[in-house]
Amino acid sequence: MKRFKITDLLIGFLFTLLFLSISVIITINFRPLYYMDIEILDIEKNSGYRKEEILANYNALIDYSSPFYQGELSFPTFEASESGIKHFKEVKDIFTIFYMLGAITLVLSIIIILYKKKKRDFKYLFISSVTAIALPLIVGLLMAIDFDTTFVVFHKIFFNNDDWIFNPVTDPVIQILPAAFFMHCAIMIIALVLLASLICFLTYHRLKSHTGIKYRKTQDLKL
Repeated sequence: MKRFKITDLLIGFLFTLLFLSISVIITINFRPLYYMDIEILDIEKNSGYRKEEILANYNALIDYSSPFYQGELSFPTFEASESGIKHFKEVKDIFTIFYMLGAITLVLSIIIILYKKKKRDFKYLFISSVTAIALPLIVGLLMAIDFDTTFVVFHKIFFNNDDWIFNPVTDPVIQILPAAFFMHCAIMIIALVLLASLICFLTYHRLKSHTGIKYRKTQDLKL
């Protein structure tokens, strides 16, 4: 008979964290997304800044957001308030957590994959593909219903202050970071997580068909 193992669910949660972390890291560093949005969202016209100036200040912000960057945030041409600088420091700290989480879950996932391969146990891939779908579907649904409210709730969850509410006069950088850009970032993260889930699902079925494993017997339960 088929058996479900609680450890498969835990592994699925681990893989979900891995997929989410990697997706966030890729999206943060995928600058072409913003470059395309400059044209798609007409950021030049809406912000009143030239493309060259927009790119210089955006790239400075992304460079600073990396955990490998040492030093304070300094925009080439934009002023920044104390609260604005503080907010971006908090954002950098969150990104750093994703980098650390990604590294830890990657190492653990590799160990699990090698162990499971040795035991010829691949059910965890199917469970992981299912658990990884849950989070992006929920977030995607909330975004589709009301992105603005979801955006506000997200900030209230991750930040215990109102520093994320920028004044364009004291923090002009907010004028080149429209809400639609963050929505596109969220969509990219969701798409990458779903892609990882699909890869898990297809890998499971490919391995099952090649190994001839149809189900897991009680005596075969391991881990």
